[in-house]
Amino acid sequence: MKQVRIGLLGFGTVGGGTATILNQTLKTIERRLNGQITLKIEQVAVRDLSLSREADVDKLSFTDSAMEVVENPQVDIVVELMGGTTIAKQCIERAIELGKPVVTANKALIAEQGNQLFKLAEQKAVPIAYEAAVAGGIPIIKALREGLSANQIEWVAGIINGTGNYILTEMKKPGADFSEVLKTAQALGYAEADPTFDVEGIDAAHKLTIMASIAFGIPLQFEKVYTEGISQVTAEDIQFAKQLGYEIKHLGIASRSDNGYSLRVHPTLIPDSVLIAQVNGVMNAVMVSGNHVGSTLYYGPGAGAGPTASAVVADIVDLVRGLHQPPDDRVPALGFGLDQLETASVIDIDAITTAFYLRFFVKDNAGVLAKVTSILARFNINIELLHQEPSNQNPDDATLVMITNAVPESDFNAAVRALESLDSIDGKIARIRVDALD
Repeated sequence: MKQVRIGLLGFGTVGGGTATILNQTLKTIERRLNGQITLKIEQVAVRDLSLSREADVDKLSFTDSAMEVVENPQVDIVVELMGGTTIAKQCIERAIELGKPVVTANKALIAEQGNQLFKLAEQKAVPIAYEAAVAGGIPIIKALREGLSANQIEWVAGIINGTGNYILTEMKKPGADFSEVLKTAQALGYAEADPTFDVEGIDAAHKLTIMASIAFGIPLQFEKVYTEGISQVTAEDIQFAKQLGYEIKHLGIASRSDNGYSLRVHPTLIPDSVLIAQVNGVMNAVMVSGNHVGSTLYYGPGAGAGPTASAVVADIVDLVRGLHQPPDDRVPALGFGLDQLETASVIDIDAITTAFYLRFFVKDNAGVLAKVTSILARFNINIELLHQEPSNQNPDDATLVMITNAVPESDFNAAVRALESLDSIDGKIARIRVDALD
């Protein structure tokens, strides 16, 4: 039986999970490889050799030099799981130069520098696999790139950050507060000490960049993704949304239109009748709409040792199967050859048309609602749903909550500025986009 040897860069949660899966599931993997190939971890690079490891490490060889692993002549496939965009990039480039296939879970590196890496890989006829970079254990890359290849993808919308989804789920509970829920998420290990990447949408933007590129056949364009976090969403917003028949989710949305592509990450009200609205806790889910298949939903754990390592090992198996396949017969990394990628523009957020949820305080005086509706009408904004109740903060105020029709964002922003200039409105207006996902 032929042995394919793996060089593992990183032995944290996912690296240790990868070693565990290969140890526990090797017989099944060998069967999937027709009983002709076995896999072995040849060498592992870690930052600190003195640390104890939870995974079974008795038969593993460790080094603190990642490049040593890449250049080890006994290593056939390089698996990069250490993260970052500097040393990881250097190691992947070197592996490609040496003709060694690469598996990575590095969403930031793929989203920000994948165009260059895939170009180098194509020149050297070396495959790069990265299923684990998006949505952990959900095989969304393969679904978009291969399973739905008969379709023109119209849009993709996903809950692709478990930390943010956990926070919004917990904020449904009575008395919940964003800062307190975030502390709980950190204590449980769902959020980092610095949660910026999760709660401000950067992590989701990396993942959306990758999905949009595969879905539409466009270059990776992370810098053009509109990104908005969840720190301004209140428990009050979540409760009002529920009363109106909606759930608030932090979504990554990519869609095509006649004048380009929309790439955006932001809190979104979605009807509670849509399946993805019921995805709670740390779970991920992605909806994809194709012109032939219609809407499909992919659901599962988006992080963790087992789910993410499962995707890593699946990529290893795929690469091993295709080691001797002619490069032109392989599935392109982005589903389209680099010379087939479109250079269509990404639409600025101000030109996007969506419905909106608004919440604001008004002085409980006669004629206030008439002033509000008059300003909205000036910008061709209609009120589709309206809710009013006494304010908990000031007995002289009322809370107005409304959902509008779909309007260009630039018009909506102008209307909000006009509303906030009224003496009868107290403070800033809370606003969240609304999408029916249909």
